[in-house]
Amino acid sequence: MPGVEVVAARDYLTNPRYSEIRRARVFNLCRSYRYQSAGYYVSLLATARGHVPRPSASTIRDMSSRTIFDVLGDDFDALVNRAFARIKGDKFELSVYFGRNTAKRYDRLALRLYNLFEAPLMRAVFRRRADGWQLTSVAPVPTSEIPDSHRATVAAFAREYFARKSGSRKRKSVSRYDLAILHDPANADPPTDPRGLANFIKAASELGMAAELITKDDYGRLAEFDALFIRETTNVDHYTYRFSRRATQLGLVVVDDPESIVRCSNKVFQAELLARSGVPSPKTLVVHKGNIDEVVAELGLPCVLKEPDGSYSTGVVKASTREEFEAAANAYLENSELVIAQEFLRTDFDWRIGIFEGQPLYACKYHMAKSHWQIMNWSTKRNRYGSVEALPLEDVPPVVVKTAVKAARPFGDGLYGVDLKHVGRRAMVIEVNDNPTIESYNEARFLGQELFSRVMQGFLRRLEQRARGDLRV
Repeated sequence: MPGVEVVAARDYLTNPRYSEIRRARVFNLCRSYRYQSAGYYVSLLATARGHVPRPSASTIRDMSSRTIFDVLGDDFDALVNRAFARIKGDKFELSVYFGRNTAKRYDRLALRLYNLFEAPLMRAVFRRRADGWQLTSVAPVPTSEIPDSHRATVAAFAREYFARKSGSRKRKSVSRYDLAILHDPANADPPTDPRGLANFIKAASELGMAAELITKDDYGRLAEFDALFIRETTNVDHYTYRFSRRATQLGLVVVDDPESIVRCSNKVFQAELLARSGVPSPKTLVVHKGNIDEVVAELGLPCVLKEPDGSYSTGVVKASTREEFEAAANAYLENSELVIAQEFLRTDFDWRIGIFEGQPLYACKYHMAKSHWQIMNWSTKRNRYGSVEALPLEDVPPVVVKTAVKAARPFGDGLYGVDLKHVGRRAMVIEVNDNPTIESYNEARFLGQELFSRVMQGFLRRLEQRARGDLRV
């Protein structure tokens, strides 16, 4: 095949010629990837040489540990169950050859598996459970085990694959660092809009970094990158957290880092941390079944109840009567041992101060949604959001900026959005968010491209610190 060189594993491992090649994609067709086998070392040394192995050594480990199975998600389960709707048995083995299957009806599923594991030849085993089909194992397929009836088709798949990859993909320019930006194209309310994502990529390029958009299907590719920037709504019980943990384990520079996701995802934790750090907040109580009768007398009415892990104004209710409070509190306590109650402070807008690496980055006024007490109104499809007004930091009351910086400090040195209310002379922190919204037409309205550049400069600074051995990841 043009542009493809077939190399014996031992030659690749021992011949100095291959270690001197600067850029290459290595498709590992060894019969075994078990630990310390020739197949394992092909992928391991390919990474050390700056080559791009398929599969990577980290993906090989994930195949055996099942770690990667945790990021598949409900949409993967739905795809599997649609594909196997006509299967009568309780077990099905799917062969994946260069992202394809010999039966066209399984091509979407085969491509999804290839994007996760990126092994040229593999076999996935599915079993029928009470709640539907589930992926139970993935393993490489030695070329010797390809059925004779499949060989001609596999050869055709390989020719198409290499012709497509060499003919249509532009060669990457040599970059100082490679940055992955994790996003979800199907998210109707993403933290960054498509134009904003393009601005991040442009800012990275201007600094000599190559930024690439990835999705949850690219979990197996994390080892190819130097840094991970999560631009998808995060949660501990979500694939974004598993991406963050995996990237951190691989030594990447990561925003949002796992600790920030954990700390910002739970409002009970936030209430305790902000109180211990001396950060001014609205009067707050941790509610449990033992003190539920005391909350209204302590906070007054109306008051606000919050689920511990709600985000984007979800899981938050305003109780105007004791009956409303008790109904909401009891409903929340069915799912969580603890919930948060706060005094209600009426303001026309909330301040949002973006903080990165402990420094203020941008400032916005988030106005309340029309005829609503929050900045987002999930009960309607029209006029769901209040207006957003970006301002220069010097036009923000100093106490707001100072309080925001103080609030973000105990959470880490990542990227945060601190929400505050300015009442009288005091600024009070409502919550600290990891993964804050940065959109080209809202948060960046004042700074423009400079906002995206400042974030990318932070990544470059951390990457260079890591290269010098000054950064712990």
